[in-house]
Amino acid sequence: MRRIAIDTNVYVAFKNNDAGVIETLSNCDLIGVDITVIAELFTGFSLGGREKKNRVELEAFLDAPRVEVLQHDLETAEFYALIVKKLKTKGRPIPTNDIWIAANALKHGFALYSFDSHFQEIDGLLLRSGPGS
Repeated sequence: MRRIAIDTNVYVAFKNNDAGVIETLSNCDLIGVDITVIAELFTGFSLGGREKKNRVELEAFLDAPRVEVLQHDLETAEFYALIVKKLKTKGRPIPTNDIWIAANALKHGFALYSFDSHFQEIDGLLLRSGPGS
């Protein structure tokens, strides 16, 4: 089963009709969307001029049968703490929201699809950056 968690930038690329992103997502059995990604999108929507339209489109995406919203729980918090500890040891901090997104991908056993290279700093995180990767 091909399971991918998507980062905020991947959803934005999908909505902008990026052919590579559309191809990658169409080949997935399950697409995970971390609640942090949704919060980032809501923030962007609220700052833009098409908030209602963007929310309706996101809700339709999230309602698709192959899409699952990934909530945080105690196990996610454990993964988060472990990631922070390892990044501090390496001296390689990354944005807090991205640590939550990575923690949930690890917890659920999803590869993370993102265009942000700093996710490479997280040990054990499977990454996708485009079609065929």
